[in-house]
Amino acid sequence: MPDRPHLPVLAITTGEPAGVGPELAARLASKDYAARLVLLGDRNLLTQRARTIGIELDLPDYSPVSPAPLSILHLPLAAPSEAGKLDPANAGYVLGVLDRAIGGCRNGEFAAMITAPIHKGVINDAYPDKHFYGHTEYLAEQCGTERVVMMLAGGGLRVALATTHLPLKDVSAALTAESLTATLRILHADLRDKFGFPAPAILVAGLNPHAGEGGHMGREEIDVISPVLAQLRDEGMHLIGPLPADTLFTPHQLKHGDAVLAMYHDQGLPVLKFASFGGGVNITLGLPIIRTSVDHGTALDLAGTGQADPGSLFTATELAIELATRTHA
Repeated sequence: MPDRPHLPVLAITTGEPAGVGPELAARLASKDYAARLVLLGDRNLLTQRARTIGIELDLPDYSPVSPAPLSILHLPLAAPSEAGKLDPANAGYVLGVLDRAIGGCRNGEFAAMITAPIHKGVINDAYPDKHFYGHTEYLAEQCGTERVVMMLAGGGLRVALATTHLPLKDVSAALTAESLTATLRILHADLRDKFGFPAPAILVAGLNPHAGEGGHMGREEIDVISPVLAQLRDEGMHLIGPLPADTLFTPHQLKHGDAVLAMYHDQGLPVLKFASFGGGVNITLGLPIIRTSVDHGTALDLAGTGQADPGSLFTATELAIELATRTHA
């Protein structure tokens, strides 16, 4: 039996109320983790959505000193929510849940936060004057962090991204020496400090087919990527590349690295999501707090049906506990 009072306390935001987040969070009641988990959201919503999938959720109210393995920190909805039906009236509720978790992580109340999916579109509909880019960007803004790095883990892989949600035509211009240097420094530091690799080895993809083939298929490898890698190797980093992306994700190459840096979203993530079979985890690197997340969206068509797979949330919770335990040891 775990020594509950001394286990880390982790916040779990339950996401878009019309999506699968509330019912996935309810499924955590079936698990026993080496942590005290706190569901942040509307108690009635969580109870009702759990009941629709055959779970009677009877959890205590959250208390910082309670040894309860799972509790609820009640934050009320602005308007009633129906599974599968978005309502901009609850956009402020979604952001309020995030703010509470971020604040608790920053002041030491929570050792980490795990996020269920939110819906960017409905938040932008509610706040047309403020473009909401997503969880990652919002967390960076609220934590006062200039740059963060998205990394997904699963299927034995860790894949970070040099650029994230950009049209493909904009990737080359966004891939500057300054941005790539900052990304690699963040990735290296968090692999060392949060994941426990004393001297992490990072496999770096090229941007172009065949990593540019000596400049015949593009010069980004020659003009940007290789000079950055050379500079950072001189600082002591173990960087391998730039490597052709079509052969990077092979056992022969992967055995030499602790993580991969892909140059753009769809260069690295299709491979990881295929390998992880729905159990991938999104980790935001470069924050002063620990944040993991599911690797899927709100799945409005599955909300309330009981068919949503909780595997990614379970894995995100396990990883957050691992990182929090190591970081706070």
